[in-house]
Amino acid sequence: MLDIRQIRENLPTVQELLNRRGEYDLQPILELDEQQRQLETERSQLQARSNQIGKQVGEKIKSGSDPKGPEVQALKDEGNQIKTQLSELEPREKEIKAKIETLLLPLPNLPSESTPLGKSEAENIEVKRWGDEYIPKNPKIIPHYEIGEKLGILDFERGVKIAQSRFVALIGAGAALERAIIQFMLNRHIQAGYVEVMAPLLVNSQSLTATGQLPKFAEDSFKCEADDLWLIPTSEVSTMNLYRDEILTAEQLPIYHCAYTPCFRREAGAYGKDTRGLIRLHQFNKVEMVKIVHPDRSEEEHQKLVADAEAILQALKLPYRIIELCTGDLGFSAAKCYDLEVWLPSSGTYREISSCSNVKDFQARRANIRFKEGKKKGTKYVHALNGSGLAVGRTMAAILENYQQVDGSVKIPEVLQAFMGREFL
Repeated sequence: MLDIRQIRENLPTVQELLNRRGEYDLQPILELDEQQRQLETERSQLQARSNQIGKQVGEKIKSGSDPKGPEVQALKDEGNQIKTQLSELEPREKEIKAKIETLLLPLPNLPSESTPLGKSEAENIEVKRWGDEYIPKNPKIIPHYEIGEKLGILDFERGVKIAQSRFVALIGAGAALERAIIQFMLNRHIQAGYVEVMAPLLVNSQSLTATGQLPKFAEDSFKCEADDLWLIPTSEVSTMNLYRDEILTAEQLPIYHCAYTPCFRREAGAYGKDTRGLIRLHQFNKVEMVKIVHPDRSEEEHQKLVADAEAILQALKLPYRIIELCTGDLGFSAAKCYDLEVWLPSSGTYREISSCSNVKDFQARRANIRFKEGKKKGTKYVHALNGSGLAVGRTMAAILENYQQVDGSVKIPEVLQAFMGREFL
C-alpha cells in the first residue's frame, strides 16, 4: 500500500511514477485525507480541553469550591458537551480512514526509478542469456505434453475427468520426477541459507490483502465462501503473513524463507492461452523464495534473489534468459522485477519460469510488518522480496523438451538422477 504521507507531501513525484504504470486519480484520496486531518485536529483540541477541564475541576475542589456549586458544575457541563462531540467525531474519523484505505488498496506499487519505461511486455529489456550450448540439436522435438503422454507420465484426460480443464494427473515416473525437482530445489535453497517453511494452503482475506492479491485479483483466486478462506496463488502469501502485525528487531534481518506448495489460480483473464500442457494450470507446484530485509539492503538482496533462481536453472543445464520488466508490465506489488524465461525448443521460444520482484515496503505497509533498530525511537517498515525458485511444472516441461532424445526417451538431468534412481524416462 502506498504511504498517504508520501502522496500528500510529494504529490508530483508520486503522480508521475504512477503515470508510468497507467492512469490513477489521487485527488479523491487527498480530499478525504484533508477531511480526516481536520477531524483529527478538532478531536485533539477537544481532547486537550477535556483534559484541561478535568484538571481545573480537581484544582477548584481542592481549593475549597463546592463540588456541586455553579462554578464546578459549569466546567462539568462543558466537559460532558465535549464528550458528546468526541463520541460523534470518532466514528466520522474512522469512516473516512476506511474510505481512504479503500481507495489506496487498488493502487499499484510505485516503480523504482531504475525500472525501464514502457507500456507493455514488448518493451521489456533482455539483460542476459545463459546456456546456448545446452540448446538441443535434435530437430524433431515434440511438445512436452505429447512426449509426456507417450511416456505415460502425464495424463491430461484423467485430470479433466477428476476436475476440469487445466488439471493434470502425474503418473509413475512423472510423479517421481515432480517430487525430485521439488526436493532438489529445496535442498539447494536451504544450502544457500533459506529456512524452509510449510504454512497453510488456505488463508483468510486479510492475508491476501496484505500481499496485494486482494482486492485486485479476487476473480483469479479460488474462494471457500462459507469460511472466508482462499486457496493460495503462491506460498509468498502464507510466508509473508507469518510476520503480519509484528515488530521485528534489526538483528532478525534479513529473513530468508523457501517453501514448496501447490498453488491455485483461476487465471480468469487468460482463457485461450496455453490450453495444453503444463504451462498454465489451475493447480501447480512451486518452490518460492521470500526475503524480509532492511530497506538499505533490498536492491542488493534483489540481485542475490535472481542469482539464487538462476542457480537452479544452471544446475539443471536448462538454457534461459533474464528479462527486466518495464513499467507497463510490472506486477501489481512490484517496484522492480526480473523474469527468468526458460527455453522451450518445441515452440522455439523462451517462457517465464520465475519472476523475482522487489516490492520494497509495499507489502509491509499492508501487512504492518516493521522493525526497530537498537535504541532508536520509532519503527520502520521492512522491505520484502519474492521469487519462484522455480515453478515446478514449467521446469518439468523444460526438461521433457530440452532433454528429449532422438529415440523418444528423455534423459534425466544429472543432478536429479540420484533422486530418481534412473538415467532415462
